[in-house]
Amino acid sequence: MTGSVALPEVPALPEVSAVVGGGRMGAGIVHALLLAGSSVTVLERDDDAAAGARERVERAVNASVKRGVLDDAARVLASFKHTTEAGDLASASLVVEAVPEDIALKTETLGRVEGVVADDAVIATNTSSISLDVLGAAMRDATRLVGLHFFNPVPASKLIEVVYADATDAALTERAAGWVRALGKTPVVVRNAPGFASSRLGVAVGLEAIRMVEDGVAAAADIDAAMELGYGYPMGPLKLTDVVGVDVRLGVARYLEQELGSRFAPPQLMVDMVERGDLGRKAGRGFYEWDD
Repeated sequence: MTGSVALPEVPALPEVSAVVGGGRMGAGIVHALLLAGSSVTVLERDDDAAAGARERVERAVNASVKRGVLDDAARVLASFKHTTEAGDLASASLVVEAVPEDIALKTETLGRVEGVVADDAVIATNTSSISLDVLGAAMRDATRLVGLHFFNPVPASKLIEVVYADATDAALTERAAGWVRALGKTPVVVRNAPGFASSRLGVAVGLEAIRMVEDGVAAAADIDAAMELGYGYPMGPLKLTDVVGVDVRLGVARYLEQELGSRFAPPQLMVDMVERGDLGRKAGRGFYEWDD
């Protein structure tokens, strides 16, 4: 008689969580946590930004109803709050930092969060490239810092990169991977290194695609089609750059150039696009025209 194999228990998400930064990515993280049953508060810098975050989260939840993923938007949104006061995060057991990819801003944010949450609360950063050692150095207790790198768009992406630094508690890394599974996504566990795994590889491909446009090798749509049809990419590297934000990827490229060398130097075309405001989907124009 063959016995059954016990499946590993998936840790439940914290009942109360928070997200700092309610932009497109932050709102997507809030949406994922809400759908998984956590009560979530989003912290923004001012009332206008908080109102914008609320609208993005409400739109995402309502879209889940239209897709048949959810049957009651009001019930889920009842567990959502927005605020401009860091003190309102005090009861959160998990706080995910999702502010722009700027070291000074992130370290200031993590320190502010650490100053208001309980000593046993977990603090996660959504950074796509910045060293957790650098970010953790600004904290009193870096053992509770872990990377949870969500991918855009959060509802459609099945991947979350779990990043651990030397100081990260080993048990926390395992818990974080379990939380990713509780969100219905797949964790990829990566040791702290510049660009981790996904950004380092993804940006390298994206930069080369931009150089090909710059050199007149092919149009953006044709380069993307080559990767989608020839290599099975769900989205071509140039379209993905538009979705992530040309400016965001430029910031990551500059950081990786500093850490890993000239192979990550951004093409001049990329710099020019950011200077003239062609930032991708959020600006309505990048390598493509966007009307959403």
